[in-house]
Amino acid sequence: MGMGTIGGGGIGMLLIVLAVSCLTGTNPLLLLNMAEQVAPQQTQSQAPTGAPTGDPAAEFVAVVLGDTEETWGRIFQASGRRYQEPVLVLFENSVQSACGGASSASGPFYCPADQKVYLDLSFFRELDQRFGAPGDFAQAYVVAHEVGHHVQTVLGINRQVGEAQQGRSRAGANQLSVAMELQADCLAGVWGHHANRKGLLDSGDVDEGLAAAAAIGDDRLTKGRASPESFTHGTSEQRARWLRQGLSSGDINSCDTFKTGTF
Repeated sequence: MGMGTIGGGGIGMLLIVLAVSCLTGTNPLLLLNMAEQVAPQQTQSQAPTGAPTGDPAAEFVAVVLGDTEETWGRIFQASGRRYQEPVLVLFENSVQSACGGASSASGPFYCPADQKVYLDLSFFRELDQRFGAPGDFAQAYVVAHEVGHHVQTVLGINRQVGEAQQGRSRAGANQLSVAMELQADCLAGVWGHHANRKGLLDSGDVDEGLAAAAAIGDDRLTKGRASPESFTHGTSEQRARWLRQGLSSGDINSCDTFKTGTF
């Protein structure tokens, strides 16, 4: 596993910083300095196993996370709610969360117990080299998907699904897990929709995100060996479809993956 870069693609850090600068009137050099300072500090304080510091990929993730916070803050405010921002934890090899220990092999994850997003930057190289999904927006989609799980926690969806899974069969519980994951894909698309409206995406960025969603579908990861009853994240077609749904609508209400017939 390895890291991505900031330079290419329309979702690069520089474009985001310039857009934020235009919206807020803040000196872009100040924003760049803040990105350089905040990301390493957060890595040092949150990653006991020693995540890389001063890393362009870490700065990219920090800026993407910051844009999701701005977007979800506005969406929540429009509906009379307050958005509680998650904490980003960058790590290498392994990490301990309130949900238990995890290794890099587990991939990025969100822990609702401590409301933190955990990410080993090496997953970005894995996404490129192993899954064939390169590009800045593919990486941004990964961050936005985990933030989508945080949105579910803030809205109480995670708790409701956990309660609904009690007493269900394994297949029934897995179906609800699939619905959660597909909804997080759709919520990632909602963020992407608003990023696109701010001019942060190029025409090829959407294709990068859809390719990344399809690359990590249960059917593709298991090469068709797993039955649908054991799926936990959804098929490649489902994941790409729900990401596209969010990208097209930009509306959180369009992400109800729990309705009958959505699978």
